Amino acid sequence: MSRIGKTPVILPTGVNVNIADNKVVVKGKLGELNYTLPTGISISQNENLLILEREDDTRTQKAFHGLSRALVNNMVIGVSTGYEKVLQVIGTGYSAEKVGKWLRLNLGFSHDILLEVPAELSAEATTIPRREQGKLGVQAVIRIKGISKEDVGKFSAEIRKCRPPENYKGKGIRYEGEYVQIKAGKAGAK
Repeated sequence: MSRIGKTPVILPTGVNVNIADNKVVVKGKLGELNYTLPTGISISQNENLLILEREDDTRTQKAFHGLSRALVNNMVIGVSTGYEKVLQVIGTGYSAEKVGKWLRLNLGFSHDILLEVPAELSAEATTIPRREQGKLGVQAVIRIKGISKEDVGKFSAEIRKCRPPENYKGKGIRYEGEYVQIKAGKAGAK
């Protein structure tokens, strides 16, 4: 039995679930998400618990059992509390700002990078004053918020891909709390 799949999903107050055929619709205070279950996976609601079951013990059914449970749990968390990713922009002269529905990144290239913020997400960019930059030298902080964990992660990865952190000075865009090992560089002349 899948350890993840057999764990029931607990519904917090204010979250409603509609189950029709193989489609699960989760509604909460922040919005609505839906998911179509793979064949062989069934779901039932018992008061404030959602229980997912599979029809047989084949390898693919076991995999889909755990996957479906994790996705339904992420939907419940998303519509009740939401998801947030925080990115740090590190590097001299680097900046980030929100302009309308666009995110403008100045990352040391000859041009600014403009990324369109998806409609279902909200983005916020804050420039840090020089006296408060601290040991890392964080120039700006970007916060991405949304109800879909997948969408938040995908857009955050797209931002990070514009200038990933490099290993010699640590400059670039990194997730908050991400560790980047700094290399020594050249050892010098003998």
